[in-house]
Amino acid sequence: MAMREEINKTLEILKNGGVILYPTDTVWGLGCDATNTEAVAKVNEIKGRAADKSLIVLLDTDNKIQSYVNDVPEVAYDLIEYTEKPLTVIFSNAKNLAPNVINADGSLGIRIAKHDFCQQLIQRFRKPIVSTSANISGEPTAKFFDEISEEIKDAVDYIVDLEQEDRTPKQPSTIVKLGYGGQFEFIRR
Repeated sequence: MAMREEINKTLEILKNGGVILYPTDTVWGLGCDATNTEAVAKVNEIKGRAADKSLIVLLDTDNKIQSYVNDVPEVAYDLIEYTEKPLTVIFSNAKNLAPNVINADGSLGIRIAKHDFCQQLIQRFRKPIVSTSANISGEPTAKFFDEISEEIKDAVDYIVDLEQEDRTPKQPSTIVKLGYGGQFEFIRR
């Protein structure tokens, strides 16, 4: 019941262009509707990050990647299917998202969320959600909810009331950049 209530509350915030602080399969994240330019600008403002730094978006299933990327190399699906850890894949030729989500070179990082709350939220929202670590740009990434600064907590529109006591160590995702023709390189392992 708690999960459903949290999803409903969070959906309202996202639909109204708000910024959420939420648990993911990696670290706690700042998120918003990845198609809403104003909401994305708010996330960048809260983090104090340059607007030209790209953001990661979360999807609930790899079937939706082609809705946001022009050419999806086959190897992307293999990487996503066989990875054990959370994996962010950087694709070229992003589309159908807020312009300030997409990198200046047209690329975009996408992660398929393997986290129950995130999957259900994205499935119900029917749009990708921005996911960036819940810290001020340049400061260390908070490993647990209680390490997130009050400045961040005060700036968001909603804090998801799940997993706040969880002390399971989590790591940022592995990042792979795909090139044309299916070649790829690891950006962060």
